[in-house]
Amino acid sequence: MFKKIMSFISEVRVEMTKVSWPTREEILGSTVVVVSVVAILSAFTGVADILISKILEVIIVGK
Repeated sequence: MFKKIMSFISEVRVEMTKVSWPTREEILGSTVVVVSVVAILSAFTGVADILISKILEVIIVGK
């Protein structure tokens, strides 16, 4: 059992050397894209929620 674990760890180390790690600039660029998309979608969802709430309020309450 111990040999299998050590073999697995050894194989993982070998595979990790083959990984192409992103540069700092690539990570920062991706982070900016993700944060921007999340902000835009959050704003859209918030506005849509307010509009739908107002429409339903008019329909149900009749203000």
